[in-house]
Amino acid sequence: MTDLILHHFESSPFSEKIRLVLGWKRLAWRSVIVPIMLPKPDVVALTGGYRRTPLLQIGADIYCDTALICRVIDQRAPEPALYPAAAPLHRVVAQWADTSLFWTAIPYTTQPAGIPHLFPGATLEFLKALGQDRAAMTAGLRRVNPVDGAAQLATHFATLEAQLAAGQPFLLGAAPGIADFAVAQSLWFLRLAPPLAELLAPFPALVAWYERIAAFGHGRPEPMTSDAAIAVAAGAAGSFAPCTVEPGLGFSHGAPITVAAIDYATDLVPGTLVGLSRDEVVIERHDDRAGTVHVHFPRIGYQLKKPT
Repeated sequence: MTDLILHHFESSPFSEKIRLVLGWKRLAWRSVIVPIMLPKPDVVALTGGYRRTPLLQIGADIYCDTALICRVIDQRAPEPALYPAAAPLHRVVAQWADTSLFWTAIPYTTQPAGIPHLFPGATLEFLKALGQDRAAMTAGLRRVNPVDGAAQLATHFATLEAQLAAGQPFLLGAAPGIADFAVAQSLWFLRLAPPLAELLAPFPALVAWYERIAAFGHGRPEPMTSDAAIAVAAGAAGSFAPCTVEPGLGFSHGAPITVAAIDYATDLVPGTLVGLSRDEVVIERHDDRAGTVHVHFPRIGYQLKKPT
């Protein structure tokens, strides 16, 4: 039985990014469906307050943010390589896709014309609650309006179309990498709303590229309850992935710290520092149900602070 546990929900674009990576690597994984909005008591039991989706759990190690989750999956299943050594710009394109492209595609797709397709059959009460949840989650984050979003997406899509014009099957060459999966998540979400996905019609090479990525599927998921996942963490008995606090980075092992995203869903997650490098921060925390867990975050996009 696989020890990869993905906490996700069906309509989450970042979850689709990870599901496609798992499919490309032909991996088995356990699937825990989490609520689409707060409250998320089982998620908080594992993360201490981080609420973004998805999460990857391996025993009592909880990995947050798809930038880190993808690296962990690639370390455990290095072939085929998600970060081709011959194409280092994969990381740069992926960062652009996870930010600029994502925050253009998602507001454009969630305009009123897209909502019935994204949430078919949803009640007015559900949509109102979801709107309030997302407003609180993205407070202070400026979002483009549909007119500007359409223009900006057309510009992004034209750039991607030109990149594919040479005839290579994937964005940066003959094989896919992290850039492909990061870009694919936004196209996947846009295509959930067919009337809005007409924006892709002038870009046949991009559409064909997306179909190649989507064909990888989602691997071999096995359903799992959140209670069972929490029991896995509690039963790990202090067995964690190796980590250390590297010197010269401004914090010491065992220091109390908080970690928070800097763009949206900026909830503070408190814990004890047990791992720190230029790429990753790891905090230890205890929950009555999950026991002692290590919560991992990437350094890019997150801020560490000493509690005041």
